[in-house]
Amino acid sequence: MISLQNISKQFGGKYLFSDLSLHIEDGNRIAFVGRNGTGKSTLMKIILGEIDADSGSIIQSKFNSVGYLPQDSVYHTGRTLFEEAATAFDDLNRLHERIKEISDELSAITSSSKDNQLKSKEIIEEMGRAQSILEQREGYNIEVKVKQILSGLGFKETDLPRMTEEFSGGWQMRIALAKLLLREPTILLLDEPTNHLDMESLEWIEGYLKSYKGSIVLVSHDSRFLDNLVDRVVEISAGKATEYTGNYSSYLTQKVQRLEILRSSLKNRQHAIDSSTRFIERFRYKSTKAKQVQSRIKMLDKMEQIEIEKEERSIFFDFPEPPRAGKVIMEIHNLTKSYDDNAVLHGISCIIERGDRIALLGVNGSGKSTLARIIAGVEPFQSGRKQPGLNTVISYYAQDIVKTLDPDKTVLQTLDAVAPLKSPGELRTLLGCFLFQNDDVFKPVSVLSGGEKSRLALAKMILKPANLLIMDEPTNHLDAQSKAILKRSLERFPGTYIIVSHDRDFLAPLINRVAVMTDSGLDIYHGNVDDYLEKHHLEQESVTSGKEIPETVTTLHSKKIRRKAEAENRQDLYKKLKPLRETLKKVEMEIAVNEKKKLELEDAFSDRDTYKNESLIRSLNIEHSRIVSRLGSLYDTWAATEEKIEEITGGE
Repeated sequence: MISLQNISKQFGGKYLFSDLSLHIEDGNRIAFVGRNGTGKSTLMKIILGEIDADSGSIIQSKFNSVGYLPQDSVYHTGRTLFEEAATAFDDLNRLHERIKEISDELSAITSSSKDNQLKSKEIIEEMGRAQSILEQREGYNIEVKVKQILSGLGFKETDLPRMTEEFSGGWQMRIALAKLLLREPTILLLDEPTNHLDMESLEWIEGYLKSYKGSIVLVSHDSRFLDNLVDRVVEISAGKATEYTGNYSSYLTQKVQRLEILRSSLKNRQHAIDSSTRFIERFRYKSTKAKQVQSRIKMLDKMEQIEIEKEERSIFFDFPEPPRAGKVIMEIHNLTKSYDDNAVLHGISCIIERGDRIALLGVNGSGKSTLARIIAGVEPFQSGRKQPGLNTVISYYAQDIVKTLDPDKTVLQTLDAVAPLKSPGELRTLLGCFLFQNDDVFKPVSVLSGGEKSRLALAKMILKPANLLIMDEPTNHLDAQSKAILKRSLERFPGTYIIVSHDRDFLAPLINRVAVMTDSGLDIYHGNVDDYLEKHHLEQESVTSGKEIPETVTTLHSKKIRRKAEAENRQDLYKKLKPLRETLKKVEMEIAVNEKKKLELEDAFSDRDTYKNESLIRSLNIEHSRIVSRLGSLYDTWAATEEKIEEITGGE
């Protein structure tokens, strides 16, 4: 269908790829993979014809139609949502108009002369051809198809008459994707199609693409999405394309095996070279061995080169040890948030406890990011209550955090601004963990790629020890390797976190609770994301079939609530817990008072006038030591009391 032969492309004197060849055949499901900046999107644009290759050729069938979804920068205006999506059928609409014109022409023919009979026959044949095309392409169901695709991508019936310019950037990308799917080109080129989708739309598009009749070429860092769709993987690295058969997981296994084979071959090749070189050097001037020497020289000249690409560096980091926190990290009750007349959050209530690892899910526009900002303390709300627990310290990674970086500062200055007490050496060591090495630390933020800015934002985040991490779409600009490192770092983190993400593979090993934004508030499910998705699918099947969900799949959440309610009704449990809780409350109040005094003393230490008074310094030091000692004792009492409470309640 499409054949790329010896394609080369360079920017600024540096080759993205050289002599790259690739064949895309009917029905292929291909993933382009590789680190950010290796040229995956550029290769797509070369296939599309938007960018010319420096050398090589592209051969394709004249019956091809290619559809392309870029990563971003798509904007629609001047039409309603329905009208814009229906432009995918402009050619079919023209056929409908032509059929109407033919009907009018036939009605206008009144005479039965030979010329008119011939003319009638010709236009009737034209009408037949037009009607045949419409039937083949379901041109009589345009409205139904448009509504079906838009609904699958998360648009509501009430969105159809809205003007397209009213929709945000993420929804603009969905409009572009809807038009692409409606056109049904023979080859779909999709560059990060999942970036702007919520979990439900992601699962819908995955199912739709599985049954798509044409060929699909994908660029995506969502490994589960690729696993479920592709049957070939093309890795673009070091200017070359290497093909693997199978899905993404199969590619990872094959890549390891391939590297082992290459290393073994390289070792054997080097052994042969060393052996032949020693023979040549030993017998070069011996006439009786001249023939064998020449044979060895020719063999070395013909020996095939074996190249093993240099292993690319990966980021490596651990979040700092979190400060000690209470059992309850955050309590939210009946929280409401509106923008003008638009109520985004209504009646949101939940308790976040120490050790919770929460995935915050919901359709786009349901208020996930708004709730994350409110919990992080960077956005106000109209009514309700938000109460942080004792010693809760929050660190927040915003979805658009890269926009908050000062473009005029260097990488090193960016970290120095948030950690002035750290030495340049310490900051450079940290930046090295995020692949900013040597002179990279002096680059201005303005020249960094999206992935580099995301890594810099993560580096900023871990300078502040926290026991509650709030991360809104943290993987959007990270390549597969960097995303895997972040996942492992979060697995090792002993604190609490809330993650807004639709990446199922990323969330799978991290989550123990799922919070879903709904029209009625916030629904909490115990278990991981796969548990939630399984239950969600069963609930949808139950609605469709009218059958109840078996008791065996009842959520752990509802069972836990029932057990807790029964336990709290038992009077003896209440009697045991009451004095412990009173002690805990008293200790927490005393901790708060002493922590405040400690901060006041430390502020006094930083005052220059303090150092002019030696007796004052001595008394401040004595008082500071006393408070630190007292705080240590209080924290020990607090921890011991909490342990007793947990023993009695079973951790509930």
